[in-house]
Amino acid sequence: MPERDLALLTEAALKAGEIALRFWKKTPQVWDKGGGNDPVTEADLAVNDMLAKTLRAARPDYGWLSEETEDSVARTDADHLFVIDPIDGTRAFIAGEEAFAHSLAVAYRGKVTAAVVYLPALDRLYTACDHGPALRDGEPILASRREALSGATVLASRAGLAPEHWPGGVPDVQRAFRTSLAYRLCLVAEGRYDAMLTLRDTWEWDVAAGTLIAERAGAVVSDRAGARLSFNARHPQLPGVVAAAPAVHGALLDKLGVKAGPV
Repeated sequence: MPERDLALLTEAALKAGEIALRFWKKTPQVWDKGGGNDPVTEADLAVNDMLAKTLRAARPDYGWLSEETEDSVARTDADHLFVIDPIDGTRAFIAGEEAFAHSLAVAYRGKVTAAVVYLPALDRLYTACDHGPALRDGEPILASRREALSGATVLASRAGLAPEHWPGGVPDVQRAFRTSLAYRLCLVAEGRYDAMLTLRDTWEWDVAAGTLIAERAGAVVSDRAGARLSFNARHPQLPGVVAAAPAVHGALLDKLGVKAGPV
């Protein structure tokens, strides 16, 4: 079944890319969600509408969680759940940058079993299935095997490396940044960066797909306290995300003051 779900997600992601590119660099209408939330564009809503119709029609018994759909706790009764971010990195999309993504996943009883992250402006497709390899454009990818934390390349915001978060001392790393959390996880999955982290509470739809892709590529993924990520919570937020090469992940948790590894 995960393989069938992956095929469904892949086809839907490619269609989402076609829709998004119709609006990209064409001054799409933008609304402020308020409350410190990210903006939303007419492209986000158009993609979400297509995905909801396509995916829910194909799997009517699956629950639905999307950034751009009003949430219902009824989804928590479903064994299978679609976890969708129609456009992850909306600010990058509005700015005409290439690093925005469609993030599509299926979770079964809290664990992601099929995942797709597609960057249409780059025509770059990341996929993974439970018990299968992580792929970029159909070719296997592997996460970094770096042993030393010092000098590691880490995708994080400046705020994520602020001293108050690091009782063990701010790690000596080379910081870079991408707006899309899904893309950050995929860049770790293909070994272009040794780690990514966000210490803020994180919406499930931002990281569900990227989490499986990073894990199947050999990275270790946890929340900021070292616990494995689980999806379909009543309040769908996670306490941060840390994804990294195994040794780097352990060293980052140690710097964060977490003495035990992920459970």
